Amino acid sequence: MSEKKKVTCAVVPAAGRGTRFLPATKAIPKEMLILVDKPAIQYVAEEATDAGITDFLIITSSSKHAIEDHFDACPELETALVNSGKTAELAAINSYQQLARMHTVRQGHPKGLGHAVLQAKTHVGDNPFAVMLPDDLMHPEDPLLKKMIAVQEKLGGSVVALLEVTPEQATAYGSADVSVVDLAELELDTIPGICEGDVYKLNDVVEKPALEDVLSNYAAVGRYVFDPKIFEILETLPAGRGGEIQLTDAFRALIDVPVTEGGGVYGLVVKGRRFDTGDKFGYLQAQVELGLEHPVYQADFRAYLEEKLASLNEH
Repeated sequence: MSEKKKVTCAVVPAAGRGTRFLPATKAIPKEMLILVDKPAIQYVAEEATDAGITDFLIITSSSKHAIEDHFDACPELETALVNSGKTAELAAINSYQQLARMHTVRQGHPKGLGHAVLQAKTHVGDNPFAVMLPDDLMHPEDPLLKKMIAVQEKLGGSVVALLEVTPEQATAYGSADVSVVDLAELELDTIPGICEGDVYKLNDVVEKPALEDVLSNYAAVGRYVFDPKIFEILETLPAGRGGEIQLTDAFRALIDVPVTEGGGVYGLVVKGRRFDTGDKFGYLQAQVELGLEHPVYQADFRAYLEEKLASLNEH
């Protein structure tokens, strides 16, 4: 039996227009909006690298040059920082060199998330791969992607992140019908950080259902590890909700594909903090929590917030 292929590539769909953040995103890619002192997409790149990813493919568009520039050299700025003795700033702008190797490919016409992922087919080839939605910021306290990769390498098939949600929240995601699995039976109990009740088998999933059609209190969210079989499905998948090629519809089709042919879908529950930075309120939450944990600014920021809250309570 041939050795299972390792997950080394992460695909990051970043070709969207960012209309929920207008006017801020009129000229700046949404993925480049700053969270404390780094653009949002850098947090995603760091998460991927920490999970063992060595190849970071960004699906982009003609208006997203700033993303490519961020993960590239800037000789003029580097020289200026060297000449002025700003070593810390120089190290900060060169930190991309320690991250997974960056590549980009353009989506062209925005035909949905599934279509964006399909653009990675030639690059990924016949290998399992991760998909990371940049609007989902996972706190590093929970190495979710690393655990998902470990599950996929053990079981094959595909693995999606599952978030526990209310029925009302489930209408904004892919609502999943799930069955809990026995970790010992599947030999998953040796994976660090995974406990009973963390891993489920997906029986069905529906994209953004009506409230009465919600399948459970679990929804698939922004981290996925796919068998390359999903490309075959995406190539012929008809448009779904909103007239777009939906990624949820594609991995739903994988549920009934035999394991020997790349099928089967499992879910791993998100245990740590997750921020929806594609939503303005979620973005503000991320700013506050990351600011309160920043090694340089946390003390001053906490004092400021406490003072501000005390002042508001007085009124």
